[in-house]
Amino acid sequence: MGETDARLRRAQIDGPPIRDAATVIVLRDAATAPRVLMGQRGSGAAFMPNKFVFPGGAVDAADAGVPLACPLNAACETRLRAETDPALAPALVAAAIREVWEETGLIFGVPGAWDRPAPEGWEGFAASGHLPSPRGFHFVFRAITPPGRPRRFDARFFLVEAEAVVNDPDDFSGAQEELSHLQWVPLPEARGFDLPFITEVVLAEVARLSRQGLPPDSVPFFNNRTGRSEFLRLD
Repeated sequence: MGETDARLRRAQIDGPPIRDAATVIVLRDAATAPRVLMGQRGSGAAFMPNKFVFPGGAVDAADAGVPLACPLNAACETRLRAETDPALAPALVAAAIREVWEETGLIFGVPGAWDRPAPEGWEGFAASGHLPSPRGFHFVFRAITPPGRPRRFDARFFLVEAEAVVNDPDDFSGAQEELSHLQWVPLPEARGFDLPFITEVVLAEVARLSRQGLPPDSVPFFNNRTGRSEFLRLD
């Protein structure tokens, strides 16, 4: 085993665990002047400080038991189940909806009462009088953080048009301050912000899909699980 291979193997064994995560690209005015919702991470954040990102974060254990208002669309669910535990798919979408709620105050849901007490982290969403809804969500990208980073995620990126937001898309007063400078960024200008590399790559895919339309014909997957970067497509 060479020195580089040994170092990568140590990073895989000794580094932080890879956590499942969900990220949401909310696209507005796709047919006319496309904009995406982004915010800035804090300077003290352990992961990607000061970077402009889409809303998102790690899957919580409680997300698996959250009642979704409708099933995932078939293509989305099939691709989410590829190369992972198939049972994880609903929790990933629930986490995506929760993270948008927490970080922006925007609601993807339908009016309705929960048939059980809301789990930890979901109390505020349930109190809004909505059930979380994945209607309009499309799975468009997946990337695993390479070894050597302070935190590692297996992130699934969802694209959804802003028309699916049921409250005011310009009102971020309900945000829990995890992201600052929340704003709708014109798609052609987004790459001028201070972005993580993977966000730049995802933006290029979003630009392509905004022209081509949804759903995507396949999902790019940057598999960096072992340190050997592998590019796949999930059909």
